[in-house]
Amino acid sequence: MKKLILFSILSALAPAILAQNLTDGLRYSLDANEGTARFQAMSGAFGALGGDLSAVSLNPAGSAVFLNNKVSITGAFNDVENSSIYFGSPALSADTDVNISQGGGVFVFYNDYDNSPWQKFTLAVNYNVNRNLDNDLFVKGDGNTSIGSFFLQQAQGTELQLLDLQTGESISDLYNFLGETQGVRAQNAFLGYQGFIFDPVETTPGNTQYTSNFGTGSYDQEYYLLSNGNNAKVTFNIGAQYQDNLFFGINLNSHTIDYEQRTFISEINSNANSTVKLIEFENDLSVNGAGFSAQIGAIAKLTNEFRIGFTYDTPTWFVISEETTQFLETRRVVDGQSISEVVNPQVINVFEDYNLRTPGRLGASAAYVFGGQGLISFDYSYKDYSNITFSPKSDPVFSSENTLIDSALKGASTYKVGAEFRVDELSLRGGLSYEESPFTNETTLGERQGYSLGLGYNFGGYHIDVAYSRTEQSSNPSLYAIGLTDTAAVDTVYSNFLFTLGIDL
Repeated sequence: MKKLILFSILSALAPAILAQNLTDGLRYSLDANEGTARFQAMSGAFGALGGDLSAVSLNPAGSAVFLNNKVSITGAFNDVENSSIYFGSPALSADTDVNISQGGGVFVFYNDYDNSPWQKFTLAVNYNVNRNLDNDLFVKGDGNTSIGSFFLQQAQGTELQLLDLQTGESISDLYNFLGETQGVRAQNAFLGYQGFIFDPVETTPGNTQYTSNFGTGSYDQEYYLLSNGNNAKVTFNIGAQYQDNLFFGINLNSHTIDYEQRTFISEINSNANSTVKLIEFENDLSVNGAGFSAQIGAIAKLTNEFRIGFTYDTPTWFVISEETTQFLETRRVVDGQSISEVVNPQVINVFEDYNLRTPGRLGASAAYVFGGQGLISFDYSYKDYSNITFSPKSDPVFSSENTLIDSALKGASTYKVGAEFRVDELSLRGGLSYEESPFTNETTLGERQGYSLGLGYNFGGYHIDVAYSRTEQSSNPSLYAIGLTDTAAVDTVYSNFLFTLGIDL
């Protein structure tokens, strides 16, 4: 398979099915921290507590709460279930996977100088999954807009001479040429033209207007979105305890994005005014990204029982690489004869790297500890998703997308409550979470709410924790950004089972 390197930012960002857009920026900005089982069992309400390695990734001061050196590792079983309704037709789909959601250690150094108010210093390193990106979405129904409209809209304004194969030229050759000289939009138009989804209004080389061959009426459609990967970070932490009641910390975070997505639509129709009876269209996307952010945090013990915490997360600055491939198959009926067309360029589009800045976060938290019997904690955080920014900002396409983000997204608050009750060496845990929609319309992606349960047992030198969490969220995604922009109503349930082994060193 050929690799085509598209150096032009404008080519990479032309209005196309796999262009960088609001959806991409939001995908890498949302958090759904998995972490340790204890952290997850209390819905992540750890900002004022510390003493947990995933809590260190939330509030850097959490490392200074540790009394001893510790390492832990967490395995997660993730399940995503989607129920969709598209033009009145229901569908169900699900995806499961197993991964390592957390792994790390903290090392405590006590200060031997009696007169120093600084009692100890800590160093920690921790890997944490910010968001699991595995998904399986299936949508079906009889729509009233054809996927052919996507190709038709992409073609309007493109000269016919660019879409016709020349003598001795292959599908791969011309698709490659269009990507290098015209961009993604022309590639999509080429696929549609070679699949006979539309015809030119005039057969002259300079023609730029086209008419559809898919007619009007009802279209039986099945749409699939399959994805896998995650957005994770490795945290390098330094913390310190001042006197008996103040804890401080700083995190330097290295972020990674590893994401693959496949979308596929199969559409058939029996409309009398349509020569095209079948369209099958596949797009594959591969994304790799690296980023950096920092955090500062503090925890204050106001009394032996009551403590508060504050955190600030800087924005995360990503450099992201993308590759795409496309495939189209059509079947049409001409003079009573069925004719199939396969348009498979076998070309990998390699796009120029682009920059993405995801929003920072402010957090405040409080906790009340009932001696050795248990605790209750509350976390609040705020992210302004309208600050998602593609760059360079001087590029007109990036500028347009940033303007759309500024109007379509807003700031969103997250609330978490967690509790733990101890009976000898056994700990019982639970939590609740609520996250506001990042969209101004609050329907494209709705609020996210959930609960969690768990327990742990301390064996002395090591402990074992297990947790279960369940969150729900509704959305109304468009199948495509152009042409076939009909939406499906989707309800998603995320379920996680986690197991942590922690060892005191």
